[in-house]
Amino acid sequence: MKLLRFRTDGVGKTGLLNEDEITELNCSMVDALNASDINEFKTENSYNLSDVDVLPPVSPSKVVCVGLNYKDHARELDMELPEEPVIFIKPSTAVTGHLDDVRYPPCSTQVDYEAELGIVIKKEAHNVDKGDAPDFIGGYTILNDVTARDKQRKDVQWTRAKGFDTFAPIGPCIETELNPVDQHISLRLNNDLKQDSNTKNMIFNVYELVEFISHVMTLNPGDVIGTGTAPGVGPMQIGDTVEAEVEGIGVLKNFIKSV
Repeated sequence: MKLLRFRTDGVGKTGLLNEDEITELNCSMVDALNASDINEFKTENSYNLSDVDVLPPVSPSKVVCVGLNYKDHARELDMELPEEPVIFIKPSTAVTGHLDDVRYPPCSTQVDYEAELGIVIKKEAHNVDKGDAPDFIGGYTILNDVTARDKQRKDVQWTRAKGFDTFAPIGPCIETELNPVDQHISLRLNNDLKQDSNTKNMIFNVYELVEFISHVMTLNPGDVIGTGTAPGVGPMQIGDTVEAEVEGIGVLKNFIKSV
């Protein structure tokens, strides 16, 4: 099932998405992800998707991202496969949603897109074994790991390059029943296909990532893990429209604007 957060009449709500119809749920997103029977939370209120503002599906305390994690991306860069995941954090203030603007910082001369499958954590995860990882995953979403590439090249670490406000678009929804190890992932810039791969090309799969990261830091309910990007990464310009798509989830669309 697809879950999303949305705003109508100035009020944020949780909903169950069926094509273009939203059924309002009287619970938080984390409660919905942990529900044994989502029907218990259904209300009689329904909305058309086109009549509401779609919000980021969760409000993570942190977004933990993974560096090089696609075999075809490694071949593209002529890089050896890493022996273990390389991770970094985007702050919660970087999170924005579907159809929101991504703000191009004036201090940067190259801002790149990176389409990724996002893992949404539903309950506290600490020292989780990969075999138990599915018990801690509420579902999957789409993340665009926007990056100021010139700052990434300049800095020893990636906090500045990855952490600008609006540099973590997430959405549009959470799919709770996705098979994460074999889904098409792509990105279009102004309707031109730029990234095109499959999650089966990941070096470390989603369960291995949950294990690795949860042995470094505790993952809180609502936290998001970005699982790395496919080949074809490139720059965006002010005025561009970027659409990241993951099969089975949908399309995350954003607009590049000046600050």
